[in-house]
Amino acid sequence: MTDLPEELTTAEKLNMETAQIPWSELQRLYARGVVMVVSPELDLVSVAAAFVDDKAELVKDWLGATQLRKATDEDAKAWFEAEASLWAVAAAPGVLVQP
Repeated sequence: MTDLPEELTTAEKLNMETAQIPWSELQRLYARGVVMVVSPELDLVSVAAAFVDDKAELVKDWLGATQLRKATDEDAKAWFEAEASLWAVAAAPGVLVQP
């Protein structure tokens, strides 16, 4: 039995699913084109919650401001060379990362 409340918010659930993950474990997801980079000025869990809760206007605003973008080949190369670990959380339709 856990001490967690029965009703958790989306952000609370996602917070428990967020972890630092080595880039080597995320590369196959990048190859599928589903890795999105969240700018450091945004909260990773809040962005993931916006995806899950279908807050399209927020997501659209972040995309327009380039605070949210698809990972690039340059990102992938840099993370590979640095043997980086990134904060990551799954949020359909992909995985959000924050270096």
